[in-house]
Amino acid sequence: MIRVPEFLLRRLYVKGSLANSPDGFSFELRNSLGSGYARKMTPLSVDDEQVPLQRCSFSIDEKEVPFSEVSPENPFTLAMNRSITVSVRGGSPLSQEAHRIGMGFDVMGLGTMRFHFTDVPSE
Repeated sequence: MIRVPEFLLRRLYVKGSLANSPDGFSFELRNSLGSGYARKMTPLSVDDEQVPLQRCSFSIDEKEVPFSEVSPENPFTLAMNRSITVSVRGGSPLSQEAHRIGMGFDVMGLGTMRFHFTDVPSE
């Protein structure tokens, strides 16, 4: 099975896009690696603490999709040179210090791919 190195996946994260919202936080991903289709999302992590899938979603073309609804029939699609916003709701905003955010997804033929990034929420 082909493995995509974490340092390449980390390039999906738009540096400086981590931002607080009244009930959580969000960040952007931009695909410059190649089109991909995930058939399952794994829980996000914040400083090594898992966030329930039901609190996580992504938005593309003004449509919001909860991570828990991603399946082989309803894949998470990240087309080449497109940006999406990942949102986490139902919690407190992040403190103004560096946080390690982890993300993962299952891709047919590649298995589970994971990466993390560290950033400070913008004010």
